[in-house]
Amino acid sequence: MCYTTGKNMKVIFMGTPDFSVRTLEKIIEAGHEVLAVMTQPDKPKGRGKAVAFPPVKEKALEHNIPVYQPIKVREEEYVNIIRELNPDVIVTVAFGQILPESILNIPKYGCINVHASLLPKYRGAAPIQWAVIDGEKESGVTTMYMAKGIDTGDMILKAVTPIEKDETYGSLHDKLAVLGADLLVETLVALENGTAIREEQDDSLSNYVVPIDKTLGHLDFNKSAIELERLIRGLNPVPSAYTFLDNKKLKVWKAEVVPCKEGKEGEIVQVTKDSIIIKTKEDGLALKEIQLEGKKRMEVTDFLRGYNITVGTVL
Repeated sequence: MCYTTGKNMKVIFMGTPDFSVRTLEKIIEAGHEVLAVMTQPDKPKGRGKAVAFPPVKEKALEHNIPVYQPIKVREEEYVNIIRELNPDVIVTVAFGQILPESILNIPKYGCINVHASLLPKYRGAAPIQWAVIDGEKESGVTTMYMAKGIDTGDMILKAVTPIEKDETYGSLHDKLAVLGADLLVETLVALENGTAIREEQDDSLSNYVVPIDKTLGHLDFNKSAIELERLIRGLNPVPSAYTFLDNKKLKVWKAEVVPCKEGKEGEIVQVTKDSIIIKTKEDGLALKEIQLEGKKRMEVTDFLRGYNITVGTVL
């Protein structure tokens, strides 16, 4: 896809995780000048606790773009750096810090955020996961002018995508990363052409979603099977849904809702060649892909070849 603007913009890009990388790449591909990248500090990762670069930093270094990693971007040192760089626009995508007014007022075209939901719904830190968990039929991305509040600024453009029946957090994340990157470049064109709209958000339609905590993944079989199935997809691949089997953590990667009236909540009521069916408050949850503590992730068909599951066991 080609994008044409009157001139290339001078951009400061602020972002941190994988979701942000695609947008940075698209800005570069579109011919804009990325003056600098600001991202979160390096962090220890994995069992060895080796220091790992944020994905955005890795991409910036590939393109020889200067990288700054402020603990607090509002500190005077970084505000002065931004002021001296004199960007036309600041683009933020999952940066992880709130920008103060002292920064918001610097760029000619303002500070533009790419948010992974159809605002004003799903403001906050985990919009992709919650859209799946809540059973939404569609999701998307919104570009917006940044304001003092969290995800409260005027909206510019939106792009919508359906949430498929088997959609996971991971698959929707990847779709929205691509969608958001294209939408941001389209937004930059509109900004320079003077055609960018400012649509005020209706606060009465908003809701702030809470960050995802690992404990959210503990499956409560007193809930309905459909709720649990959505939770499993919404936490796949991280942090994952789980229960316990024989005092070992059992991660659940894929499940289906099946009719089931017999048994008590959490009880294994049937084992077939490719599923382990658990009674829930409403219907049954058929486990299809699982991972027992200390083992690799596998289809239930393969798991049952080496593990004896007893009907009547309560998870």
